[in-house]
Amino acid sequence: MIFLSGILTVALALLGTPLFIIISASALLNFYLVGIDSSIVIIEMYRLAKTPMLIAIPLFAFAGYVLAESGAPGRLVRVSRAILGWLPGGLAVVVLFACTLFTAFTGASGVTIIALGGLLLPALLSERYPEKFSLGLVTTSGSLGLLLPPSLPLILYGVVTKTSIDQLFVAGIVPAALLVVLLSLFSVYKGMEAEVPSTRVTWREVANAINEAKWEIPLPAVILAGIYTGYFAISDAAAITAFCVVVVEVAIYREVRVRDLPQIMQKSMVLVGGILIILGAALALTNYMIDAEVPMKLLDFLKVHIESKLIFLIMLNIFLLLVGCMIDIFSALVVVVPLISPIAQAYGIHPVHLGIIFLVNLGIGYSTPPVGMNLFIASFRFERPVLKLYMASLPFLAILLLALIVITYVPSLSLFLVKPGGP
Repeated sequence: MIFLSGILTVALALLGTPLFIIISASALLNFYLVGIDSSIVIIEMYRLAKTPMLIAIPLFAFAGYVLAESGAPGRLVRVSRAILGWLPGGLAVVVLFACTLFTAFTGASGVTIIALGGLLLPALLSERYPEKFSLGLVTTSGSLGLLLPPSLPLILYGVVTKTSIDQLFVAGIVPAALLVVLLSLFSVYKGMEAEVPSTRVTWREVANAINEAKWEIPLPAVILAGIYTGYFAISDAAAITAFCVVVVEVAIYREVRVRDLPQIMQKSMVLVGGILIILGAALALTNYMIDAEVPMKLLDFLKVHIESKLIFLIMLNIFLLLVGCMIDIFSALVVVVPLISPIAQAYGIHPVHLGIIFLVNLGIGYSTPPVGMNLFIASFRFERPVLKLYMASLPFLAILLLALIVITYVPSLSLFLVKPGGP
């Protein structure tokens, strides 16, 4: 039966069928074959709708889209440049920080490339950074913010695995910092090699830049502090963020008009709607796989052939990199996590640490040739051949893979800030 379902899934995928239809069809077919009423799919969607944390996804998505439509990206770059411009290769480091923070709010690295790329790539080229380096930097740094709150993929992983989202938010801070620091060191080296002149920074410019963005800078710190101290829950943080972003961008900066909000809301809800449909269908399919003991059978197979936790983690990383190349991160989390999570726990991998491993892998997969999604988005955005993007991304991918090894095999990087009982 599982074999028949697999054939159907492959056939639908080859025909270019949307993912939610593939998952739904597979779930309905499997339930029909084993004599279970298909209403179980609707029951799972209803159960999903009652999940308290679910409200955070549309609210954070809406806030991210409002920021993307405003002048926030430009202010973010100006603040980063004022503070870091004195470094050799300072503008490249500015690009890393700006892309990381922007992706944390939008939850989508492709949106970061589109929103910031037109601003950052010309700036890098005008300061004599090599084009190959500049393209690789803007393309790969778009996924760095996936580990930082209020990242939508972090929330989605928590919903799927019933893991504390508060703990996931805290756990991603050090691994994200490691990724940014390693790429920053490489950027400084390339800036010195290319003899890029550093920017003269004055305290007046720093003060002016911070003053210009004073309403937006505190948002990440307030969210993280409020969640970690237990002052408000994830859903509260999402509502506060959406409210503050609308007030700041519409009423204070006046860069987003009130009449534009319905259109922005529609764009963000298209993304959220796709996630929720896939999530509801996938949860039903996951229940079938659990009833059919698919994870247990996989675990028994792996225990016979793979005894070492070390080897299992190597295989897991390779598998997730391939998944990250082929499908978007939201679909990958919904489809793959329920299958892998019980197996990983049997090997003694903490669910919070597993979540960080998942997101780092899938983020790298976005920029991995030959079919990484960010490569094609950057090719379209910057009007460069995709083969050129392949070559430009390779040095950055090597550094990210090095960081992935450290994050995978040193779980304390992800776990030492996590309180045992959760915030």
